[in-house]
Amino acid sequence: MLAFVMAVAALVSGADDAAILEHAVVSLGDTARVQAALAKARRGEDVTIGVLGGSITQGASASKEENRYGNLVAQWWRETFPKARIEFVNAGIGATGSDIGTHRVGKHLLARHPDFVVVEYAVNDPNTPAAAETLEGVLRQILKQPNHPAVLLMFMMNNAGANAQEQHAPIGAHYGLPMLSFRDALWPEIQAGRLKWEDVEADIVHPNDRGHAYAARFVTNVLQQILKQLPPDAQLPAIAPLPAAKTANAFEDGAFFSAKTLTPLRNDGWEAFDDPGFGPFFGTAWKSAQPGSTLEFELDSRAVSVLFYRVKGATGIAEASVDGGTPVKMDAWFDQTWGGYTPMQLIARDLPAGKHRLTIKLLDEKNPGSSGHEFRVYAVMTAGGR
Repeated sequence: MLAFVMAVAALVSGADDAAILEHAVVSLGDTARVQAALAKARRGEDVTIGVLGGSITQGASASKEENRYGNLVAQWWRETFPKARIEFVNAGIGATGSDIGTHRVGKHLLARHPDFVVVEYAVNDPNTPAAAETLEGVLRQILKQPNHPAVLLMFMMNNAGANAQEQHAPIGAHYGLPMLSFRDALWPEIQAGRLKWEDVEADIVHPNDRGHAYAARFVTNVLQQILKQLPPDAQLPAIAPLPAAKTANAFEDGAFFSAKTLTPLRNDGWEAFDDPGFGPFFGTAWKSAQPGSTLEFELDSRAVSVLFYRVKGATGIAEASVDGGTPVKMDAWFDQTWGGYTPMQLIARDLPAGKHRLTIKLLDEKNPGSSGHEFRVYAVMTAGGR
């Protein structure tokens, strides 16, 4: 594993490596699924490694693709099991949390049938009960796959040492998942002055190459521990059945639909739009700049959300409602200059089973900072309908 060792050599520079590795482990959990994935690779079979999360997982601030934590983890698998063919799926999208993740995990990750998955949403998710529920929606969809993929939770941090670990960890414990904390490992080192923030981070939240190497090392250290005690195939532990949900679990069975996968019942004034930035992730969007433009959809769902685009530009305000209920406004104006992103807006949840009508209308009003009305709907998202 020479290449992997060289890639993470900076880890031991000026820090107590053993203590950092120990503090990184929140819980090893039930390792039966991890053992199954390792045994599959040991047999020389095809194994797919996946990572799911926000911009950290996508690779922001890594100097090159191979220095991203997910790529480093995949490299460990390749070097540890040279007879196995290791596929790697990076399902990270910047500025997205588990609320969007639970709607896209099927298309972006599970369609590739991963055997081992790292889930990273602790920075982008708020530290609120809502984040616990949407994370559970993500996890249940992965864990109930017929090939029993292993899932490991990674808790990153921002420059205040904050994350959603308080909400995420009880969900991980409920499912017996291995859990690692970048925050628990490195924040004490930063507070004690043994590390500086800029030693491991490129900005207020994104790791630099050394930070990505730390995150990868935390994952592979746990994998190496489990591998050392991996029994023969005939003695591998049984996979525990999926427990009942811990939260209200309104977001299991999430899905998202774009302009090419969902036909409106009504389309007055909206046109299909292929965005070179977010299009590769979400597909063809709907776009309009004419107030009064209306979209209507019929959906079989118990929770309905809209994924739209927010940016500092000539953007407008739209409202959405389900079955004529109280409309929810969505303001596409964004006061920051670093670029645009795609927030999710929940329109309705806990709907009765059956078909419902979603209406989206572009309003005449706009943010005072905006000079126009353009609004882009990237996806209509549903959950709980199946």
